[in-house]
Amino acid sequence: MAGGPSGTARVIDTGSGAITSYALGGAFVNDVVLTRKAAWFTDSGVPRLYRLDRGEGGAPAATATPVTLTGEWVQGTGFGANGIATAPGGKALLVVNSETGKLYRVETTGVATEVDTVSLKAGDGLLRHGRLLYVVRNQEDTVVVLRLDRTGLSGDVVRTITSDDFDVPTTLARFGTHLYLPNARFGTSSPTTADYWITKVRGGRR
Repeated sequence: MAGGPSGTARVIDTGSGAITSYALGGAFVNDVVLTRKAAWFTDSGVPRLYRLDRGEGGAPAATATPVTLTGEWVQGTGFGANGIATAPGGKALLVVNSETGKLYRVETTGVATEVDTVSLKAGDGLLRHGRLLYVVRNQEDTVVVLRLDRTGLSGDVVRTITSDDFDVPTTLARFGTHLYLPNARFGTSSPTTADYWITKVRGGRR
């Protein structure tokens, strides 16, 4: 779990329910994706990812490793790295920059290459399903669906998903042919007492 402004990451033991917290020293630890070898976290405040390696039996390592984003990465002055997913083939990562609207393929060394696609400003949660990449644009109340090439270095828009039920969706999960999106309702006047909900929409095919 990404700890947001606390600068931490949390790992839950699904067997015992025990939670282990890792102090990453991050500015805003935003999102996470699991690979076969590690959990990767984004930091929206600085151009950096964190790699938490999986040990024997799948247990996490004692500490996380910071990985600086280099290459073509442009940080900008606002919210930077946000959503993260694996690239096709699973050997690299895809990371969206919320402020600049750019999507990057990021090697495990941190070297980033801009993906040739449309602007994804306000890009938040990412989900890859085969060659389809779902990109939540939170303040736009939309999900952009891209069809990636085999390398993940280009992506064409195949559809845009909207719903009258969206109120600043931030991330998404897929079950069957449907997507499920929690609505953060940023800007609501009473965030502690407001109603919150998850929106179900059709996700389409591969």
